[in-house]
Amino acid sequence: MKKGILVVSFGTSHLDTLEKTIAVIEKEIADRFPDAGVYRAFTSGMIIRKLKRTEQIHIDTVTEALQRMSEDGIDEVIVQPTHIINGIENDRMMEDLMEYMSLFRRIRVGKPLLSSVDDYKKSIHAVMAETELSEGEMLVLMGHGTDHHANSAYPTLEYTFHALGYNQVLVGTVESFPELKNVMAKLKIAEKKKVALMPFMLVAGDHAKNDMAGEEDSWKSELEEEGYEVRVIMKGLGEFSGIRKIFLEHIEEAM
Repeated sequence: MKKGILVVSFGTSHLDTLEKTIAVIEKEIADRFPDAGVYRAFTSGMIIRKLKRTEQIHIDTVTEALQRMSEDGIDEVIVQPTHIINGIENDRMMEDLMEYMSLFRRIRVGKPLLSSVDDYKKSIHAVMAETELSEGEMLVLMGHGTDHHANSAYPTLEYTFHALGYNQVLVGTVESFPELKNVMAKLKIAEKKKVALMPFMLVAGDHAKNDMAGEEDSWKSELEEEGYEVRVIMKGLGEFSGIRKIFLEHIEEAM
């Protein structure tokens, strides 16, 4: 059977972070599974349209990529999302896959990053292995957040950081709970005045550059207004070797 691996990401219009994250993940997948063709799809229509308009780059939707794979004669497909949680984007991806099942002899799907207790532990150790904090510095992670029930992943993530002994880490989200105000309440209790800000997102794109680290109306500016000394770590999760390894493991599990 002719094999193909479809790597599905939400996407980003920031080419600098795309090359450091999504492109590196795809290359490592191609290196690990040389007998399979690797294909790319984004789930964000807005990002796909923006890349076409501003960069003249075409990125397939999930359905376009599946059609392309079918035309290329692939009959065994593994779909690996680079999504962080089992949320809205993953649900939409699964709906698209259901429509195109009949095109292939077999479709198997890998899990998003945070899908098991082990995934949480491995992700935390992967981040902390490559993140240096100075004395008395708190690490504040900005997740995306969602109104989907999978948003419970973010409070669980912070709890697991603390359970593993990383009490200097706090987790907030830009679009749901916990919010920045919840993070700031805990910073006040901790009585720490130094903060390292980092995205807990696959890419360090729009949310990281603007909502997290922008000069106005950002987490950085709000923390600085409250007297915190803020350092920004502009690094997407896709830049951490341990995180990329988890996605590779999820493909192997799907196989």
